[in-house]
Amino acid sequence: MSLPTFSFSTTAEEVADTFASKIRGKNVLITGTSLNGIGYETARVIAKYANLVIITGYNLERLKLSEEALKKDVPGANIRSLILDLSSLAAVRKAAAEVNAYSEPLHILIHNAAHGGGDFKLTADGLEIQMATAQFGPFLLTKLLAPNLIAAGSTSFTPRVVFVLSEAHLMGPGVDLDHLAHPTPENYTTMGTYCQAKAANILFASELARRSGGTIKAYSLHPGTIYANMMQKEHNKADLVSFGVLNPDGTPNKDSKFPFKTFGQGAATTVVAAFDTRLEDQSGSFLWDGVVANEKIAPHSADPETAKKLWDISEEIVAEKFTF
Repeated sequence: MSLPTFSFSTTAEEVADTFASKIRGKNVLITGTSLNGIGYETARVIAKYANLVIITGYNLERLKLSEEALKKDVPGANIRSLILDLSSLAAVRKAAAEVNAYSEPLHILIHNAAHGGGDFKLTADGLEIQMATAQFGPFLLTKLLAPNLIAAGSTSFTPRVVFVLSEAHLMGPGVDLDHLAHPTPENYTTMGTYCQAKAANILFASELARRSGGTIKAYSLHPGTIYANMMQKEHNKADLVSFGVLNPDGTPNKDSKFPFKTFGQGAATTVVAAFDTRLEDQSGSFLWDGVVANEKIAPHSADPETAKKLWDISEEIVAEKFTF
């Protein structure tokens, strides 16, 4: 049977239905699954077929709301909540230890969470909070879960790690490697750091694909423009209005050069990256509208030397070597 060609309008449900046989029996961890976001929609469509979907969040009350909604939307789904604050290295270690203690193996890891931006803020580890949530927390989490993922592999299945980012990586000069370990307010703007964080995700995915030697497949993607939680935060409004994404009153600009997607359309490429069999020999690729689109990566995010340097810096910051 020939597989469909996915596009801008493809929904996550359509993708999940296409690859239902590949999703069955799998255990999937998805970060950032709050209601009114594409992480929730990703969890919802995968939960229709998966053996287990682990949803995460740092706020227990909101996490439980997501769990209850998922169980209502997908009766019989096996949903497990995991407290995870990606901005805290200690919290990441605690959550990873919990996952590694589960009786079930882990097949797919989806990095969907992001920090909403705002004023300059340092974490308990002395890191800028957006970059901690987008790069260093996920780096450490992936490192700690990698043995679990690899152990789930077989002759017919290779585990995958998926990074959800944004075309915003195109809007800046790339990752400022010199200030990652010692961030200062002088080198910070909320949108500039957001763009850097998304660039880091592409670099991490490509370097993970290279270093893992085929034991893990890694992919990054742009989900599209979605009017979700982050876009509705007041401190992001001015930048989004200036880009023409939002109207001055904060509502979506339907005439924007960035066409809006529904949650279902926005989550589609994530499900493609996690399960599309056509990607097996394309680890490290960047996806857009459900297909490989490496030509759309900004040059600064396609540089192998920058990817290697970011990996080395990340190892130093989390104080752990990540090797295969």
